[in-house]
This record gives sequence, structure tokens and C-alpha cells, in this order.
Amino acid sequence: MIKERQDAWTEENDLLLAETVLRHVREGSTQLNAFDEVGDELNRTSAACGFRWNAVVRHNYEKALQLAKKQRKQRQRALGQHQPVKKKLLYTPPVPSLDSFEEHIEVTDYEKPVINENPTAFSASITKAQLTIDQVISFLSTMQNRTSGVSALQKENERLKRENKEIAEANKALEQKVEQLEKKSLNIQEDYETLMKIMNRARKLVLFEEEERPSTKFKMDRNGNLEKVAE
Repeated sequence: MIKERQDAWTEENDLLLAETVLRHVREGSTQLNAFDEVGDELNRTSAACGFRWNAVVRHNYEKALQLAKKQRKQRQRALGQHQPVKKKLLYTPPVPSLDSFEEHIEVTDYEKPVINENPTAFSASITKAQLTIDQVISFLSTMQNRTSGVSALQKENERLKRENKEIAEANKALEQKVEQLEKKSLNIQEDYETLMKIMNRARKLVLFEEEERPSTKFKMDRNGNLEKVAE
């Protein structure tokens, strides 16, 4: 059956993908083998499962992945496998049969083998037709997987481009705000320094006037009253 699933990933799909990958890694299998199993379970391509794992799901299970790798090493050590061994496959993808493609292939009259009096010719005709159909099916399956994988990559690439553009615009807006705040801060600093200079100048001027101002002298008259002495 050709996989043509285009709907979005759900939390249950992500959980199934994470559990399957961790199980394969823990038991000595490969992540690619896990992607094959999840792809057949969810009717998705192995490439789409791999992309989903690396782009989204893996970030939430990094610690669990490291623990699974550690458990794999401990398991190998317990079995006496001190040297790295070839990883085993826990899942074997089903091989598509000719019957599963009957609804997608129409055999015309001239493609049908002709039964004649020569059994050998009839057998050769059947074998030739069978090989041709199998080759077409294999080619179409490969192209479908590649197309689905490329389509998923293109969609994810477009989404990342949009996010990158939004982040760049937000960053530019923040830079403009920071620049405005820096200008305001500089203006405030300059106003403060100008004010301090004016206050220091006024203080010095007051002190200078007090020093230059002559002191007033008084004298007492005969009645005991104080009167100002003319300078």
C-alpha cells in the first residue's frame, strides 16, 4: 500500500515515535529500524518519521536517549560483549505484495499473457509480465517515499524560514528600542552634568559675594543705643 498520509502529528504519534526509538536503542537496534516500524504503524514514510524525530521529538527526550544508550552498553557488558557489535534489527518492514497494488494497476488486453498451445512460451510470457509489474511497483514505491520525504522537508523548511523571519523582525524592533533608550539615557546624563555645572557656578558666585561684601560697624551712643557707623 502506497503511503500518502498528509495530516499533522499528534501527541500520541510523537509519544509512539519516542517510545519506539528508545526501545530500539535500548535493545541494540537502530533508529532507522525504529522509523520503519513507526512508519508502518502510522502509515507514514520512514523519512517523515526520522525528520519528525530529529526536528521536534528528540529535543524532549535527550536525557532518555542517553539513558537508553547507557542501558544498551550495560546490556552488552552483561552478555560479555566488550567490543562494539553489529546492531540487530527488532523490526522487519513487510514486503509489499502484488495483491496490495491491484487497485492501483490496470492491466490492458495487450498486457495480458496469451494462452497458446506452447506451454513454454506461455510460462515465459507470465514471468516477463510478473517481473515488469514488480519493477514498476518497486519504482513507484521508491518515488512515493522520496516525494513524501521531500514534501515534509520542504514544509518544515518553510516553517523554519517563517520563524526565522519573525525572530529577525522582533530582534530588529528590540535593537531600535535599545538604541532609543541609550539616546534618552545620554540626554539625561548631559542634562544632569549641565545642571551640576550651573549649581556649582551659582554656589561659587554666592561665596564670592559674601567675601567681598564689607562688614557693617556699629557704635553705642551715650544713651546706650547702637547706631551704624558710616563707612
